[in-house]
Amino acid sequence: MSFNAISVIGLGYIGLPTAAMFASKGKKVIGVDVNQHAVDTINSGKIHIVEPELDVMVKIAVSGGFLKATTFPEPADVFLIAVPTPFLPLQGENSTPEPDLTYIEAAAKSVALVLKKNDLVILESTSPVGATEQMSAWLAESRPDLTFPQVHGEDSDIRIAHCPERVLPGHVVRELVENDRVIGGMTDKCSQAAIDVYRTFVKGDCVVTNARTAEMAKLTENASRDVNIAFANELSIICDELDINVWELINLSNRHPRVNILQPGPGVGGHCIAVDPWFIVSKSPSAARLIRSAREINDDKIGWVVEKIKLLLANYLLDNPYKSAGEVSITCYGLSFKPNIDDLRESPALQVAIRVNDFHSGQLVVIEPNISTLPAALSGAHLADLSQGFGSGDIHVLLVNHREFSGLDFSSIKNVSTFAVVDIDNIKL
Repeated sequence: MSFNAISVIGLGYIGLPTAAMFASKGKKVIGVDVNQHAVDTINSGKIHIVEPELDVMVKIAVSGGFLKATTFPEPADVFLIAVPTPFLPLQGENSTPEPDLTYIEAAAKSVALVLKKNDLVILESTSPVGATEQMSAWLAESRPDLTFPQVHGEDSDIRIAHCPERVLPGHVVRELVENDRVIGGMTDKCSQAAIDVYRTFVKGDCVVTNARTAEMAKLTENASRDVNIAFANELSIICDELDINVWELINLSNRHPRVNILQPGPGVGGHCIAVDPWFIVSKSPSAARLIRSAREINDDKIGWVVEKIKLLLANYLLDNPYKSAGEVSITCYGLSFKPNIDDLRESPALQVAIRVNDFHSGQLVVIEPNISTLPAALSGAHLADLSQGFGSGDIHVLLVNHREFSGLDFSSIKNVSTFAVVDIDNIKL
């Protein structure tokens, strides 16, 4: 397939690095996002997210005329859709989260206005099984003058594929190039067209399957990790009840040549592991029993952490009867869903801080070196840098193992006996 212009719809944590990668290979790239601030930032040669190496790539791409951002699609040869797939509002207390495809629908219908014969549309957004076919149906509804693979197969005017991203925040630039790519075309010609596009920069294997299997592959990868993390999180709760150091236990168990237990934490976050398993459950609610249980265990870990903080607060007040709860300061370290990034999506650390902010009448201090402002849900809390916040306060809750926290020496704090430490993420003290 020959292509001169690529349009990337959605310039977030996946879309922008992907757009910059194509531009770095000399392709004309049109980035599209509804966020005017993001568009303006990119067009000035800067970035609105935190991702190593990306700022340099965007600056070079924009200054070289290979990348521009806009708020509405323009004609291109390839359209990559990388928009969010959140949940619909829950319908009841015990209801299963259902995927919200309205962002994909809106992106598809906006792209449809500029489609022409022989164009390729690739859905990169992590999606429930069948979403690629649904996207193709929305395109067909909007453009009855063109033919699509669900009806015309290999002879269709438009090629459609699902190619899920498989990268780790903080390593996106490298992994976009090195990781294998799953190519799920709706026909063989669709798959081949997608391979031709990704071969622009992908050095890993491009493995071909159908669209439904490609969708399920991404969900399966993240559900597998969720199940493994759930085991570690459940183990940490059991060890707490039995007065066993879970970190030592896991280190000992992992000395077995066929055992690899992951590390527990305050839950699971990000717009992948914390979300994707529910897409499987929503399609097969009676069969996905283990996957559902793992999701519930990891979601419930947030509440367990909050209860531990409440217990520490109660014990602190018993030991310091001259103080009221309103005079006790709690400091939370880290809000992002994983270390050394600014991404707060589905972050269990953020949810812990929000719940502490809701129940605690005293001051809540948050130390998160990767953001400049607190989310609205933490209204009343104080964002402090490490030099200001470390050592102040009475209860310290270590939630995310950022590199800035790894060398903290709590023994250096004056009156060390007057405060408690909750180490949720095994930060070395």
